[in-house]
Amino acid sequence: MHADMSPEAITSRLRTMDELWLLSQKLMNSKRILNDDEAKRVRAAEIQDSIGQILFRDWDPIGISNDSEWPNDEYDSYIAPVYRILSESRSEDELVHYLFRTEKQTMGMSCEDAELLRPVARKLLALDVSFESAK
Repeated sequence: MHADMSPEAITSRLRTMDELWLLSQKLMNSKRILNDDEAKRVRAAEIQDSIGQILFRDWDPIGISNDSEWPNDEYDSYIAPVYRILSESRSEDELVHYLFRTEKQTMGMSCEDAELLRPVARKLLALDVSFESAK
């Protein structure tokens, strides 16, 4: 095989290499396009994190959110039941009841008034828990 070594051919190949290098730089700096499964996994993690943050910062029945040595995943086991309510009934009353029941029966806390949990339920209801954002 014989390669064209004329100045025009070499210049053309160098120009092509420059264009390819610029394209590769743009691709490296571009946002990765996710397939549907990856996008759903990312969206699920975002939803779980949003719910977990509200439970940790706003609900916090055992008062650990101000303790920097306590891990902020303390209430992660309650994310799934909260998500089910948010994605199915979207009932403020059901959320309040779930949080109240969890405090009293599961955690053994002495929460006397379920109405105090209504602001937390409203914050949770304000979250977008749909997977439409994943597409």
